[in-house]
Amino acid sequence: MLNSVLIANRGEIALRIIRGCRAAGLRSVAIYSELDRSAPHVREADDAVRVESYLDIDEVVRAAKTSGADAIHPGYGFLSERAAFAQAVEDAGIKLVGPSATVMEQMGRKDAAREIAVAAGVPVVPRGTGDAGDAMQFPVLVKAAAGGGGKGMRIVRAETDFEDAVAAAKREAASAFGDDTILVEKYVEHGRHIEVQVLADAHGNVVHLFERDCSTQRRHQKVLEEAPAPTITDDVRRVVTESAVALAAHVGYENAGTVEFLLDDDTGEVYFLEMNTRLQVEHPVTESVVVVTTPHQRATGTAGTPVDLVRLQLAVAAGEELPFTQDDVSVVGHSIEARVYAEDPFHGFLPQAGTASIVRWPDADAPGRQRSAGVRVDAALESGSVVSTSYDPMLGKIIVTGADREAARRGLVAALDDTAILGLTTNLGFLRALAASDEFRDATIDTAWLDTAEVPAPAADTARVIAAWTQAMLVATDAGHPFQADGWRSAGPSAPVIVELDRPVTVDRARGVVDDGTTVHEVTELLAELHTVVLTIDGRRERAVVNVQPHVVEVAHCGHRHVFERPDVFGDHAADLGDGTILSPMPGTLLDVRVTEGQAVAEGDVLGVMEAMKMELSLKAPFAGTVTAVEAATGDQVALGARLFHVEADGTGEDA
Repeated sequence: MLNSVLIANRGEIALRIIRGCRAAGLRSVAIYSELDRSAPHVREADDAVRVESYLDIDEVVRAAKTSGADAIHPGYGFLSERAAFAQAVEDAGIKLVGPSATVMEQMGRKDAAREIAVAAGVPVVPRGTGDAGDAMQFPVLVKAAAGGGGKGMRIVRAETDFEDAVAAAKREAASAFGDDTILVEKYVEHGRHIEVQVLADAHGNVVHLFERDCSTQRRHQKVLEEAPAPTITDDVRRVVTESAVALAAHVGYENAGTVEFLLDDDTGEVYFLEMNTRLQVEHPVTESVVVVTTPHQRATGTAGTPVDLVRLQLAVAAGEELPFTQDDVSVVGHSIEARVYAEDPFHGFLPQAGTASIVRWPDADAPGRQRSAGVRVDAALESGSVVSTSYDPMLGKIIVTGADREAARRGLVAALDDTAILGLTTNLGFLRALAASDEFRDATIDTAWLDTAEVPAPAADTARVIAAWTQAMLVATDAGHPFQADGWRSAGPSAPVIVELDRPVTVDRARGVVDDGTTVHEVTELLAELHTVVLTIDGRRERAVVNVQPHVVEVAHCGHRHVFERPDVFGDHAADLGDGTILSPMPGTLLDVRVTEGQAVAEGDVLGVMEAMKMELSLKAPFAGTVTAVEAATGDQVALGARLFHVEADGTGEDA
């Protein structure tokens, strides 16, 4: 019996668990850091306790005790898969909404999990080393036995590279996880990431809730996920679901978990990868398509009840038996999820930070459109939210469900069109381009595709027209001073307005014409209110969210944020591109400063190293010369565009 649940997490997953607690009639307790003092999950919970860090095991357990919680839900990330945390919770007499510490420890290591899978009769990736003295078959994958996220992982295609790759993987694994144990396995060139949702109670019952496809990923970071998997055969579906249940039963698993598999597209073989001993980020696509039906409902064709994984997790943690059997669950429709990140996908996926000035999600009514059908949004980002590099860059998830995959895909494209985040850069435009691509439409994307594919950045032409029209409209309606230009002339039509954006654009509102310098567009205004602008441009209706500020105009069009900065006629134009000034390419922490003023450097020498949101970036000298300025120190928090170093090229000094 549970009464109160502490949620050891933040953001959208904390909100999701709070909703689950509320539906189950349980009291919810949030924890928060100083940065999250006024965050949505703190406001929504029944109670909240401040902690110094979400990663401090003792502090989190102490918060549960002092708040009277009898269970802790870890969500995902942070402490969710740390066996030491699970053990501390158990030792405190508190119930973890998840598996036991013993099972978490067993399944958290890839080498141990692999042996357990073999014992359970689950197919595993063949070892890279040959049997009975056979030569190693390349390519192979060298990977850390502990941890995840792509750290300590190397693809080796030739024997000459093997020793160096193993040494590098060991160093990275030891640094990231404190354990340099590695595995060497066959590398699958063309693979699909298939995972199975399992659910087990403390009474020996284990069921699967079918599979998801998470093949659309970049450097082991999932981007789009969907259920059911669109390309697998019935035989593969049977193998992965039965194997997942067998593995969970063999290890004595309890609560929700996910068993991941790799499908070799070239051979049709499927292999066990690992087990995630927690709720997955992509659990909403399973909740959107898996339904539970009674025998009577099946006999009469009555619609079933969608599964609620968080409610089921809480029920299992309370000692209840699963309320259904394997025969009671089925799949109806198709669902796709898109992860929204604070990153710049068209400039190296660099992390972004800042204040979200305007946020519009597609699951709410907005000017000029109605709420999108079949859309679910799990997010904690709202207008005015401050996005920091201190935490994971995921801002939210957009989930769209349709009668079939194509209906869901088209719905996702439309939902991304209806989403707007201004104030900082996100991957929304990238997601929209990806969901609309032929490759995703045809389900041909494998796990390696995004590592080499070029997804083009959205063109700025339409957004520029919208920005110029909106600016001209505001100029015409602004009565802020007696000399405000209104275009009136004593003879002839009103004069057009020249709008200075990234380039001059001429707007003639009286004639309904916009000249962007390359094309003359016919424009009709349909709606302009609450930052929403709807225009017909050359016969095509376009909708955007616009924020006009004194020196910049932001436009969210088809999801993508376009920024048009007006030229500063009084600005200092002495520093041109290539002048040797190194600016911060992202907001973050300067981990290391490797040079001093007066030091000679060669082209490509590392001047410093930055880190933000789990990404490290080396800042290199653009050419050979002398460091004349070091404007930040190790450990400094720096803003996007902050000046960090200056290198003066050889032969350009005062004596040259």
